[in-house]
Amino acid sequence: MASATRDALGPRGALAQADPGFVERDVQQQLAEAVAQAVDERTTLVAEAGTGVGKTFAYLVPLLLSGRRALVSTATKSLQDQLFLRDLPRLRQALRLPVRIALLKGRSSYLCIHRLQQARETGTLPDR
Repeated sequence: MASATRDALGPRGALAQADPGFVERDVQQQLAEAVAQAVDERTTLVAEAGTGVGKTFAYLVPLLLSGRRALVSTATKSLQDQLFLRDLPRLRQALRLPVRIALLKGRSSYLCIHRLQQARETGTLPDR
């Protein structure tokens, strides 16, 4: 899988063909190969990389190419939305992979109709 990952992120790879603005980055390639190796060996990888390295694609490309089920957790809802709405669709199209993805958010991200009704009834919420 490291070879497929290297090819996909390379100067003539799937991402470069799908996006003329895509630029190969050596550090991104190294990180992606480390992720691919960890996925292949079913081991843990702890990695750190600076801004602009391309961390998102470096971990998503080998995960998607592996065909394995994966869970990606983000620190913010904004990053979660970026992955789900922008990065993953772009990668699925470029890599031509029919993978299924799902976006999961905790219940604190949604309005509770019951609590809304309670607040209205107790007068702690305006009617508007």
